[in-house]
Amino acid sequence: MPIEDRKSANANHPKKGSSIKVEPIRDLKAIKRLKKILADSPRDLCLFTLGINTAYRANELLSITVGQVDYLEAGDRLDLKQSKNKRYRATTLNAAVISAIDNWLKVHPDPRGDAPLFLSQRYGQALQVSTLSQMVKKWCGDVRLRGNYGSHTLRKTWGYHQRTTYDRRTALLTWAYGHASESQTLDYLCIQPDEIDELYALEL
Repeated sequence: MPIEDRKSANANHPKKGSSIKVEPIRDLKAIKRLKKILADSPRDLCLFTLGINTAYRANELLSITVGQVDYLEAGDRLDLKQSKNKRYRATTLNAAVISAIDNWLKVHPDPRGDAPLFLSQRYGQALQVSTLSQMVKKWCGDVRLRGNYGSHTLRKTWGYHQRTTYDRRTALLTWAYGHASESQTLDYLCIQPDEIDELYALEL
């Protein structure tokens, strides 16, 4: 049975009065393994690739229509309305994203411009955030990642690797995420205790 047709409780849903942080995918090798696993599912590979290469929220990703992306090329900008403040924010799409979109559109069952880019198994309807969360949990389980994962994992993975792999300044990520402060961004990206310990290991 497709995961989007199952009705099950969110295993990571916090109990009342507690919270569970959803984590980024920190291991680049795990990202490569995930892309290999998803290669046979153009929709899922497109969603995963778009999610980890932009700072869009899950509901923003799932709001995209075919007509918003079917003409785009690498280096073009996608302008989406943010769900929290209703302002539009543009993201430049790289070659990996465009390739994933093109491969999905070749087999997309409803190429009309106003059709959801990420269709669910229920014809004509877009995937829901709760379904995406279950999908991400399964994907991460498939590559044997331990931790708490969900729909926000994709957005967090983008920021985590911008900061750690590509050494981008936290201030830039704060702006991209629309956070109020750099400390909020660092908390959002799940800074690990060993990263703090390393600060004190440096001799002056």
